[in-house]
Amino acid sequence: MNLKTIFLGIIFAALWASASAAAKIGLHSVEPLVLFQVRFLVAGVGMLAYSFFVQKDRLPQGKEWKELTIFGLLNVTLYLSFFVLGVKEVAAGIGSLSTATNPLFISILSAFWLGKNVKFSEWIAVFLGMFGVGIACYPLIQNSFATPLGLFYMFLCMLSYSVGTIYYSNINWKLSRTSINGWQVFLGGILMLPLTFLLHKAPNNYDLTFLLSEIWLIVPVSIIAVNLWLYLLKIDAVKASFFLFLCPIFGFTYSYFLLDEPITYHTFLGTALVIIGLYVGQREKQKV
Repeated sequence: MNLKTIFLGIIFAALWASASAAAKIGLHSVEPLVLFQVRFLVAGVGMLAYSFFVQKDRLPQGKEWKELTIFGLLNVTLYLSFFVLGVKEVAAGIGSLSTATNPLFISILSAFWLGKNVKFSEWIAVFLGMFGVGIACYPLIQNSFATPLGLFYMFLCMLSYSVGTIYYSNINWKLSRTSINGWQVFLGGILMLPLTFLLHKAPNNYDLTFLLSEIWLIVPVSIIAVNLWLYLLKIDAVKASFFLFLCPIFGFTYSYFLLDEPITYHTFLGTALVIIGLYVGQREKQKV
């Protein structure tokens, strides 16, 4: 892995980890689902416009509509709904830490999905990851920076994303990657609309804070970070996954400096355990 790839990997981790902090800031102005509803409808329309007018991609056909809808439901509607509901109840750093454990869940669920035995090292990796999150959360719960309900939402968020990833990998897609991403984001945003209206409670303020938060979530996170991730995956999927190790570190740094959320020795110990768990999990993948 050359210096250019390492540099781009660090940029990816820094941008990807900023989503939790940007969301927490945006929640000062609007309700959780409104924040991501706007983000994904705008991002979806933008990607579909590029797909149609630049790449000249075709429309989905037949069962492709069903496959895209299911993928959008898992990867956008449920994942983001649980994420924004969870991040409202927990510190932004915990949001980044929880997201970083997704590869561990994916490896376990993939084994069950394909009818394979889960290796002992994979169970160890998941245990270390979950135990690390628990340690990092402990003082935050005591000081009201996290709630059990918020942590439960984050768990459902990780579960939905992991199932969505496995579902995606088991479909023989005939559409371009841009078309798939555009449609699943757009359809997922549409499916989120009923939840957004159903859970509406307080007035939304579409002020400068909301605008800046949305711009950051759409451009640096949804567009730049995702494209960097796809670039890294194309070079080496296993090595690319190691950049996820940096996400919790960046996430807690943002939460400390931007949101005045505490960092304690529990934070460092919990993050270290998650990183060790990720390393064990990725090392097992590399053997395969």
